[in-house]
Order: sequence, then structure tokens, then C-alpha cells
Amino acid sequence: MFTIPDFKAAKQAGRRIAMLTCYDVSTAAILEEAGIDAVLVGDSVAMVVHGQPSTTTATLDMLEAHVRAVRNGAPNLCVVADMPFLTTRRGLREGVDAAATLIRAGANAVKIEGITGHEELIPALVGGGVPVMGHLGLLPQSVNVLGGYAKQGKLDSEAERILGEAVRLEELGCFAMVLECIPAKLAGRIQAAVSIPTIGIGAGPSCDGQILVSNDLLGLTAGYVPAFAKRYLNAHDLFRQAFGQYIAEVRDSSFPPVGGKTAKGEIEQAMEAETKAR
Repeated sequence: MFTIPDFKAAKQAGRRIAMLTCYDVSTAAILEEAGIDAVLVGDSVAMVVHGQPSTTTATLDMLEAHVRAVRNGAPNLCVVADMPFLTTRRGLREGVDAAATLIRAGANAVKIEGITGHEELIPALVGGGVPVMGHLGLLPQSVNVLGGYAKQGKLDSEAERILGEAVRLEELGCFAMVLECIPAKLAGRIQAAVSIPTIGIGAGPSCDGQILVSNDLLGLTAGYVPAFAKRYLNAHDLFRQAFGQYIAEVRDSSFPPVGGKTAKGEIEQAMEAETKAR
């Protein structure tokens, strides 16, 4: 099992860290089997699973339920959970309680967006036994302030501010940080300036690890997909074909078969043949 101390050890060894988002029991089990280092139960679940327009609609109850599902599917997986919108802004006691809820649900650590206003909460959590992952650059919870999902740190003044914040996050006790949608040059400067790992998403190849939204990787996302999100599978079409095959077989009475024994579906047979050909 990849653990929180393994993040820093990986950076020191020059080993890249692979992370993906995860929201459900089945995907968690597959990711653990595949050997992922860690997963993020992100507040992106509000958009990806619940169809909401932004991450600001994610609630603590929502994140708690999805953390429990992921932990049930992967007992040995390293799980980081997002602190939802404004749970870090209701006072120190409320922030600690929110983090405790996610840890009790099965998370190994929590992630907090930004640093302003969190200088007291981060060390309080770390001191209380809750590992904290930072998050700089594009902050989706601040989309209304930013006016959209634009790349951050393009101006020299912005770049210097983000670099300073990265150094400060390490000082406050974060074990790692996500760098989202910043120039690759800035990400490289931050990677060299801190001793904790940087996990990039749309931040270029210099980071110590990478994270993507699993649904983007699988080709399940409907609508806009960021340019940096490589699609490794067209699962949308595979699902549609499988569903279509089932519908057709129900309608022509070939499913369920007489005697109750079912053959492998055409898609499954084709995928097996492709795997053997490799």
C-alpha cells in the first residue's frame, strides 16, 4: 500500500506518482488492482457524477458518502478527500470536524484549495493527525471569483505569488500539493523549490506526479474536456454498444437464453481477441 510518507519518499527517489480521481466502489477496486499510487475523492464528483455546473455544489455529506464507497471498494488504497466548498471557512472547530468526518469515512488525508485563510487550519489538522495536501494555481472552488477556468500564473506577479504560496504550504506542514493549470515553467520552479511532491494537472511534465479525472481518461465525460486530459479509452461508445446489444437481445427474445446459460457478449469477445493479439 502506498502511504502518505511514500509521497515524499517517491520524490526523493525520483519516482513519478500516479493519481486519479475516484468516486465509486467498482472503480476503486479496479484502480487498486491496476496499481494506482493514490486516488482523490474530489469535489469534482458534483460535476462528474451529479451533473452539477461546478464543484461549489459539493457538500460534506456528498464527499463522505463517496469516500465510504471508495474505501469499501479498495481497502488498501491511499485515499485523499477534498474538503468541500466553505468547509474550511466556518472557523477552526468546524474545519477540524469536517476533516475528521472524511477521515472517519475512510480517507487517509484531505486536500485544501488555496492558502489564504488556511494558515491556522492546516497546521491544526496536521498536528491532530490529519495529513493535508495543498492545491494551488487554478482553484475550482473560486471559479466565481476567477470568472472561469483560466490558466493561472501567466503574469510574473501571479507566478511569484504562487511560488511563495507553495513554499509556505510546505512550511505549514502539507505532505504534497496539486498544481492545477499553471505554466510548465512555473511548475518546474515550484518542483525545485519545495521538498514535498507536486502533483500536476494541466501543469506540464516537471511535476513529481500527475492526476486526471478518471472519467476524462476513460472517455466517459460528456461535453467539454480539458485539452490536457488524454483519453485512453472510448468507454462511452463501448458502454453504448453493450447497452444496445442488450436492448436488441431483450427485444428479439435471445436474452435470456433457453436453459439459462449466457454466452459472452460480442464486445467482450472482441476485446478478448484484441488482448490475445497483443
